Amino acid sequence: MILQLRRLFERPEDRLDIHSSVSLEELGDLGTSCEFAAPLSLDGSVKNLAGMVTLDYTLEAKVLHVCDRCLREFTKDYKITASHIIVRDEASLTGEDDVLCEDGDLDMSELAVSDLLIALPTKILCREDCKGLCPVCGKDLNDGDCGCNKEE
Repeated sequence: MILQLRRLFERPEDRLDIHSSVSLEELGDLGTSCEFAAPLSLDGSVKNLAGMVTLDYTLEAKVLHVCDRCLREFTKDYKITASHIIVRDEASLTGEDDVLCEDGDLDMSELAVSDLLIALPTKILCREDCKGLCPVCGKDLNDGDCGCNKEE
């Protein structure tokens, strides 16, 4: 989803509301490592306040994961809020949350996926108390003890 922001940069106090979704087909074209179970939902706005263009939005996603401990597949819902300052040239970049938009077009789909990937935990678990797999026989210990002698 491309947001055309040229006019917004030129008109102080202007605003563009975002109420959209990013389809699974478009998400697949972004080449991410995530597998999505549903389209992304985006709600927010881009505002020009006294010449500074800001983007504030909420992203809702359903992501398919594989647990890092027990290897079970599961889906998890995420709701993430993000804020960015949108700038038109590299000289205006001041922080890591700034987004460069030289030609006035902002790829909102790519930015949303990037914000989601940054917000994902580094260790993906199906549940907080996941017991993982037996190192001897490979049984999922969430289903019960396997009876292996793990001290050998």
